[in-house]
Amino acid sequence: MVDIRAVDGVPESALDERTAARLPSSAPAAPWTCRCQAIVWTSRAFGRPVFGALLAYSDTPVGAYREVQGLRGTLGRQGPRLNVPFIAVDSPASLVAGRRNWALPKTLAEFTGDPADKAMAAVGNGWRISATARTLGPAVPTRLTGQLDQPWPDAVRRIAWLTGRAVAQPALIRVVVESRGPLAGWLRPGRHLGLLLQQVEFTLSVPAESS
Repeated sequence: MVDIRAVDGVPESALDERTAARLPSSAPAAPWTCRCQAIVWTSRAFGRPVFGALLAYSDTPVGAYREVQGLRGTLGRQGPRLNVPFIAVDSPASLVAGRRNWALPKTLAEFTGDPADKAMAAVGNGWRISATARTLGPAVPTRLTGQLDQPWPDAVRRIAWLTGRAVAQPALIRVVVESRGPLAGWLRPGRHLGLLLQQVEFTLSVPAESS
């Protein structure tokens, strides 16, 4: 069984001993199929693509919850290959499942707003992120595909596949990132191109060792 406190992430994703002691002892295993809406944006830091997202889940194996992500990655023919060093949720069950199923360094946060209203914010221990979307064009159906590439506590990298669909609308996203740690140095504030995603449905697979 994965030691959930040993999952690697940036300082803002740290899981303290007191919080860990109050978490559920188990959570639903992978794969997961989820439905959500999201505000997503992209920028660059240190020469690599960086993505941010604020999501509101309406249907998951642990019920509805909200989430914020900071992702680093590369773009390829099979879709983006992404690593998630920062992620926070308002669901203890999702926190446990994320760390055990996919080595996602989830921590807890409080949320306001909703992607349906084109504005959402998250506040955690020593950090705050908000995003406001201004749509730029029509919404169109799109397919989602990508790879989640995470380092695990046993020093093995494992990959999970994300596949799904959504209705995507291009948008200009105004992002605020405030942190006592390094988060704002790579998940940068400012105005970024992005998407308002609606009617999202995706499946995240069981991870396998990276080749």
